[in-house]
Amino acid sequence: MKRAVYAGSFDPVTNGHLWMIREAVELFDEVVVAIGVNPEKHCTFSVDERLDMLRAVTRGFSKLRVEVFENQFLVNYAQSIEANYIIRGIRTASDYEYERTMRYINSDLHADITTIFLLPPREYAEVSSTMVKGLMGPQGWEQVIRQYVPEPVYRRLVAYHERQQAALNND
Repeated sequence: MKRAVYAGSFDPVTNGHLWMIREAVELFDEVVVAIGVNPEKHCTFSVDERLDMLRAVTRGFSKLRVEVFENQFLVNYAQSIEANYIIRGIRTASDYEYERTMRYINSDLHADITTIFLLPPREYAEVSSTMVKGLMGPQGWEQVIRQYVPEPVYRRLVAYHERQQAALNND
């Protein structure tokens, strides 16, 4: 069985992430989408919220499961779930440099796990969770980000922004 893991913070999941997931599901017998918890990284959404969003947007995939891992290297997590492959996205030259280095380190740790790089199409090449969150706030932001995230995520982002605005107005 060809099992792959596609990991990220997914804070929030974007259409670029969803493209990666669709491609991985076509290539492998099973795909594990794993939320990596990094205690040093500040996330907008809790792990449970990110799980909910990922499950909502991947509901239609039968060869996929969503999990969480923390306090371990991705390659060790991949080995623990018997994944043969790690899926990584390359959007920019700096992504390539970083991911190439990680691929070699992962190979040093577990030579039996292969890293597969996917290049998203141009419409997703600049899309990241950080970019989406950075667009929130100015007048009309809702229409701008709508094209970059799946509908369940869009609704979460709008609700999050409304909570933030309400909290500011109460101060």
